[in-house]
Amino acid sequence: MQAEMANLAAYFPVSDSTWIFFIVLLIILFAPMIMNRLRIPHIIGMVIAGIIVGQYGLNILERDASFELFGQVGLYFIMFLAGMEMDMEGLRKHSMRMLAFGILTFVIPFLLVYVAGRSLMGYSIQATLLLCCVMASNTLIAYPIVCKYGLQRHKAVTLSVGASMFALLMALLSLSIIVGVYDKETAGGGGSIALTIVWMLVKLVLYMAGMIFFIPRVTRWFLRHYADGVTQFIFTLSILFLSAALTDLIGLEGVFGAFFAGLVLNRYIPLVSPLMGRLEFIGNAIFIPYFLIGVGMLINVRALFDGWHTAYIVACIVVIGTLGKMIAGYVASLSFRLPWSHGNMMFGLTSAHAAGSIAIIMVGRQLEVSPGLYLVDNEMLNGVVMMILFTCVISSIVTELASRQIVLKESNLEADEKRGDDEKMLIPLSGEESCETLVTLAILMRNRRLNRGIIGLNITLDDENVDKYQARGKALLERAVKYAATADVRMQTQSRIATNIANGIMHAFKENQASEIIMGMYEPKSEKDSFWGVFTENLFTELNRQIIIARIRQPLSTIRRIQVAVPSRAEFEPGFHRWVDRLARMAKQMDCRIVFHSKHATLDIISQYLQSIHPELRAELRLMEHWNDLPRLAESINDDHLFVVVTARKSTVSYKHAFEKLPSEIKQYYRKPNLLIIFPDQYGEPVNAMTFAAPQKKEQQSAYSQLREWFINIKHKVH
Repeated sequence: MQAEMANLAAYFPVSDSTWIFFIVLLIILFAPMIMNRLRIPHIIGMVIAGIIVGQYGLNILERDASFELFGQVGLYFIMFLAGMEMDMEGLRKHSMRMLAFGILTFVIPFLLVYVAGRSLMGYSIQATLLLCCVMASNTLIAYPIVCKYGLQRHKAVTLSVGASMFALLMALLSLSIIVGVYDKETAGGGGSIALTIVWMLVKLVLYMAGMIFFIPRVTRWFLRHYADGVTQFIFTLSILFLSAALTDLIGLEGVFGAFFAGLVLNRYIPLVSPLMGRLEFIGNAIFIPYFLIGVGMLINVRALFDGWHTAYIVACIVVIGTLGKMIAGYVASLSFRLPWSHGNMMFGLTSAHAAGSIAIIMVGRQLEVSPGLYLVDNEMLNGVVMMILFTCVISSIVTELASRQIVLKESNLEADEKRGDDEKMLIPLSGEESCETLVTLAILMRNRRLNRGIIGLNITLDDENVDKYQARGKALLERAVKYAATADVRMQTQSRIATNIANGIMHAFKENQASEIIMGMYEPKSEKDSFWGVFTENLFTELNRQIIIARIRQPLSTIRRIQVAVPSRAEFEPGFHRWVDRLARMAKQMDCRIVFHSKHATLDIISQYLQSIHPELRAELRLMEHWNDLPRLAESINDDHLFVVVTARKSTVSYKHAFEKLPSEIKQYYRKPNLLIIFPDQYGEPVNAMTFAAPQKKEQQSAYSQLREWFINIKHKVH
């Protein structure tokens, strides 16, 4: 039996790369299932699995170069996604609170650990300061839990992530000072500590200024010229690792560079975009679990039983360090007058320590105090590694509970929102060039809390080429479904044959009980072509529900501002809140400013609604005395702006005769800019009263319009 066991042990640790990857995939697959049964956060399962299969457990796997590489990438992904998913407007709005919490979560643990290190653990001043840097910083190990509950942009999460980055930056700066002082002492003195600090800050400022100046410009150019999903994904990862490498060069850890890269790219990759879906998928599926398993493999549980003093050191580090983070979290939440659940979240997210702590403590392992004696001994190293296990467990449990508390408290508001919104978007698709743009537009406008899918529609005219065009239409719908799926959005499709495009769309609208239509704008082939095309005018004439007509000439993520022209009395239309809400959601997802142009009365209502429903939106209100001023707005609209015109149907409250000049004004003044034309929900014949036998008809022109066209024709003939 012993011989058989010896023969079996000869195969471990596994060295074949194929088997290593297979075993890791099994852990990633089954650990969440087992932890779900035990009602334990999945993250803990990954760390425990790493302990079991590692060299201090069953010795099934060795922590080889693959764990070093994939683990480092996983840590970068956690920090990068944290920066990408930050609520930038919330960050600007609560920047002082974030700074205050960052100071608290750094200073309080730093002071408590210093006192404990000197009085309870008996470490030297330098060793104690190094331990203070470890415990004052933290790793966002529990951030995937927040993502699972969809709380990435919650106020408490934004404060916690921002404060964590501040604490990490301060810890890394403190570490560089400690190392600088140590080097000067071992070299026999000389030099200035202040000069070391100033030089480090100068390098940091130059790095941040370079990233802020160059990366947005390069990103906008790249996203405009390359629309392929794989190419964009590789470009984004290149920016991530470039930023991490640059921070390594200036003497800081790459995790700060990964987070800062996420902040810089935040507005160019919307949270619900396909590119963001790809980044989250690859990170959560492979790299982040690899990192967590690798952290577990570092933990030596047996060290607790080597002697009472090691257990004492572990207890001191865990209790004192966690107590400092707890005090900081709850003091900050009470000072900011936030609910208790917010305090739980702030404590949970900022209490974990992981590979960042190992990186700091390993620096101390390289600082030789005397021949054969290093600043960090084996006891402190084991204590820090064991501390990682306990703080990961504490952080995961507290964050899970806090997330549930916040979701349950906000569930009533979500239920009211679901009852009050009939959102169901219908997207007629006819061309490959506009397919992804229209789907992206719908994804940006939809309410994520409702979690409702969108409807893709293709209409094929019933003629001799019906089979060929219907096959193309079905292929187009399949492409749209795949694109929507990359953003984790369900898409229902319908392909139908009709003798009339407008009637086909209206029939599909009624059958699917849709709430609105998002469609592409007709591009006239010549000056004689109608602005609206063959069927668009019939559609908004016959249908009294919201219709959004889009002409987008660049990726939506590269648009820097949304300019909205709103007619007076638009607030009296029944669809007023719907279009304001859609534009507000789009502006938030794109993280760009939105400017409304209208009269005082209308702007006041818009302001009240935004402050009530979307208080974090960056919105401006500008006076436009008369609708005839519409051409003047062209002077303030750049190529990277989105111009939105809210119009109206005839015989409605906000309709005005000036709307009849809209096609000619757009042709003359707004030929180049990105454009949305919105026909809101308006009073009229309900959609249920529409008959399937309604013939196609064209809206009759007013006498004013006919007389105007007659004069224009006479003028052309004379010239």
